[in-house]
Parts: sequence; C-alpha cells; structure tokens
Amino acid sequence: MDVPRDQITTLMDHGLYTSAQMLGCFLVSSSAVNPETSPHIKAESLVLLGDALFREREHRRAIHTYKQALQHYKIIPRQTSTNRISLSTSNRSSSPNSFNISAISENEVKFKIASCHCALNENVAALAEMEGIPSKARNLQMNLLMGNLHRNSRQNRAAIACYKECLRHCPYVIEAIIALAELGATAKDILSLFPQISIYVLDCSFQTPNRSGRPPFDHFESSRWLQRYVEAQCCIASNDYKGGLELFAELLQRFPNNIHILLEIAKVEAIIGKNDEAIMNFEKVRSIDPHIITYMDEYAMLLKIKSDHLKLNKLVFDLVRIDPTRPEVFVALSVACEKKDERGALTYADKSIQIDERHIPGYIMKGNMYLSANQPDAAVVAFRGAQELKPDLRSYQGLVRSYLALSKIKEALYVAREAMKAMPQSAKALKLVGDVHASNASGREKAKKFYESALRLEPGYLGAALALAELHVMEGRTADSISLLERYLKDWADDSLHVKLAQVFAATNMLQDALSHYQSALRINAQNEAAKKGLERLEKQMKGVDPDAPEEDEDNEVEDADGDPEEAELL
Repeated sequence: MDVPRDQITTLMDHGLYTSAQMLGCFLVSSSAVNPETSPHIKAESLVLLGDALFREREHRRAIHTYKQALQHYKIIPRQTSTNRISLSTSNRSSSPNSFNISAISENEVKFKIASCHCALNENVAALAEMEGIPSKARNLQMNLLMGNLHRNSRQNRAAIACYKECLRHCPYVIEAIIALAELGATAKDILSLFPQISIYVLDCSFQTPNRSGRPPFDHFESSRWLQRYVEAQCCIASNDYKGGLELFAELLQRFPNNIHILLEIAKVEAIIGKNDEAIMNFEKVRSIDPHIITYMDEYAMLLKIKSDHLKLNKLVFDLVRIDPTRPEVFVALSVACEKKDERGALTYADKSIQIDERHIPGYIMKGNMYLSANQPDAAVVAFRGAQELKPDLRSYQGLVRSYLALSKIKEALYVAREAMKAMPQSAKALKLVGDVHASNASGREKAKKFYESALRLEPGYLGAALALAELHVMEGRTADSISLLERYLKDWADDSLHVKLAQVFAATNMLQDALSHYQSALRINAQNEAAKKGLERLEKQMKGVDPDAPEEDEDNEVEDADGDPEEAELL
C-alpha cells in the first residue's frame, strides 16, 4: 500500500491531528485500495480519516466521512462482516478520540456519528443514530451517551435504564450516579446496581458477615466512600441540603483538598444562601487549581452579590483566557457586564444556554435580569426552564418573586408551598411562603408566623430576620423592628443588617442613628451599593434637601431617573 495506515494512528496519538487528516486524504484516495475488492480496507481508512476530522472539530466532514465508511461496510461479504473488520488488535474504544489500530464495527461507526452530532448540539439526529445500535451491543460509552440524549429529550424512563446499565458494568461512572440521583433514584436503588461490592454497601453498618465476621478490607474501604458519595448526591437532588453537606464534609475528611467535593459543597452553599462559606470554598478551589472552570459562574454571581468587582473582573478575565467556549464563561461575562450593558448581558446568558441546554445558571441569570428589567413574564419562562431541568431553591425563589411582581398571588403561593413540600426542613422555603402572605395586608399575620418559624428552624437566617423587621415596619411596629435588628447585630456583624437598620432610622427621622449604621455597613463592605445610595439620600435629608427632587442639571436628571429603579431593587 502507498500510505501506511499505522502512521495516521501514530500522528493522532501524538496530537498531530492536522497532519493525520491530511495523510488520511492520501490514504482514502490511494489507487492501491480498490473499494470493490477490498471494501473493508476502504471502510477502515475512512474511519481513520473521520477520527482525525473529529479531533480537528470538523464535525460535519467527520459525519460525511463516517457515513461513507458505513456504505462500504454494507457491501462487505456477509461472512466477513459477521466477524469484526480487524486491522490488527481488538478491544478498541468506540470513541472517535481513540486511535489505536484495531477492529471497527458498524455500531462503533454509528456511535462516532452520534458523537459528532452531539458536538454540533444536534441531539435529535444523535439519538436517531444511537437507536440504530441494538441495546445488547452497546458498550459503556454508548450507554452513557444514550442516557444523556434521552434525558435531553425528556425521555426520563429510557435515560434511567441507560444510566443503570452503565453502573451495572462499572460503579464508578460518576456522571451516571449524579444523573440517576437527579432523576429521582434513591441511594438504595443506585447502590444495588453495583457489581460485587453491592452486598457490602447495602448494609449501612458495613457488617455483612463472612467467616471472620468482617467484610474484606478492599471492599470495605471502596464501598464506604462510594456509598457516602451516592447518599450525598441523592440528598442534594431531593433538596436535603443539610444532609448532603454533612456527607460531603465527611468525604472531604477522607479526601482533603478534593476539588470535585469542594466544588459540590460550594455550589450547594451558593444555592442555599451561605454566600460567605461558598466564596471561601470557591477561592480554595482556585488556589488549588487556578484553571478550573466548573461552577465558576456560580462564584461570579456571589462576587456580584458581594459587590466585589475587582475579584469578579479578575475571575472573568481568567475564565476567558482559559477556555472561551464553555457555558460557565458566558454566564460569568453576563454577570460582569449586567450593570453597564443589560442587553449584552442577556445575550451572554442566552449563549450559555445555546452551548448547553441544561446549564441551569444561564436560566437563573436570565430570570434575575428580566426581574431587574421589570419583565416578570419573561422571568417566569426563564425560572421555569431552570426548574424543569432541576428544581432547586433559587428557581422556586425566582418564580415566587416573578408571580408577585405580576400580582399573581395564587400562583406565587402555589410555588411557595411546592418549595415547602420539597424542602420541609428548609427555613428558606418557609420564608418564601411568608413573602407571599406579606404581599397583601390581610396575610401579614400569617407572614409573621412563617418568618418566626423560619427563625426557629434556622436562628442565623438573616433573610428571615430582615423580612420580619420589614414586616414590623409595614405594620407600624418600628420599635419591634429596631429591637429585632439590634439583637441580631450583637451576634452577626453583617452589612445588610446595618443597612436595614439605617433605613428604619431614616424613615423615622432618626437621621444621626441612620448615618452611623450606613457608615458601619460601608466599613464592613465598602462596595455595598445599597449603603452608598442610602447614605447619599441621607446626606441630602440632613441638609434639608428633598432627596427625590430632580436635579437642575439635565444630565443629572437623566442619571437619577435611570438610577431610581436600581436603587429600589438594591434596597
């Protein structure tokens, strides 16, 4: 043969994909390969070229090339095709990322075509290709891809079957464990799938007896951490955030500085509003691996809440430099430019969803931006999108806020109660129900009870304390509001508490006290926008100037008009 096929594999093994695909062009056009007399050689050559094109991200060309290979495969004499077409060795991975010269089958080529369609976000075409592979012929990679495709198509029952098949072959397919947990499988169901070690992990006390009365050490150690991991993911998926965090903390003791566990902990802390703890864990991850991108958009949102623009800008700069194609990068860009360019920020959030339709932070970001822009109808659609993928506290909160903005009290109450059912031990869910009742005068007494219940369940939940303080003000109980806030300030030196107390003092014309608390808030967090705006208004009040009066200068008048809605949102 004019062109040695093994040289293409050598080039790809060394990452020289451009040279490999150029050499592949020589191989498939070689006159030494007669497609009529040697269709199997022609098919193998085309598959090698397709693999090179796949790695060059020329997915359309790769699909075309793989399909040509299938055409030649179909004309191979039946007795030949019953055996795998083999170049030299067996046990080849079906992935187009694998290049060792080996056997090729029609099913593997279909899997490669489906992988190309996935890279192009053509899930329907990918699923159609994969359905052409008999279920008994699917290997581990095929089952995982099939599960992901079914899940993206909302065919959850079929997805569960594929993920379970993955774990029957290998219990360490972490993606399948997470997916099954999110699809509602229990820890016991998942653990029962594991080969060999399942007899040990199903016994929570790890006392499955043998002759010595103790399980073998390797099974004991392996099953113990894996069981804890499965249980943790199932807790998080069922909104038992406290239980999940406890299990992840136990795993972290066994595997210190484990980036994956630290990220899972930080993500959950961000969801439930433990912002300081989440920021600390995200920063720890970046100190271990400064090139990590996973969940960094969650970190960006927290930095925005903390008004830490320097860190936020540095994070976005780093992420763009590392890999500008990831959905997390576009959400982070959206966070960074939201204040200056709302339309651009929305475009970035949309782009993150185009890259990955299941990227929940993109939907959350869109919902929050639509709420800030006073477009609650669009916000409902965005938060619904997030909730359909995976209901969590933030999507419930966003939907309640959106329905309240639309004066749809009934719908808001339904969502809040759904959150309470999903998270019966969550103070945040109780507060959501309280927020709905507080939106109308007749429900304020109920709201007070829900806020107080939330504080009994979680005494350190400042969100409920601030909401209860605001309710006291609305009901004319200013002294109760001040007393509550001052009591919390003894234990929590939080800038939001100082801002709320300053607002209460300012509303009751106790301007000097208000000034003191605004200054305290800024000492804790110099970037607190609410404190800055409040202090600016207060200084005008102290000078006897109406803070809401328009400025004489026309430019300033425009700026004030633009600033008022933002100020109201921040306050």
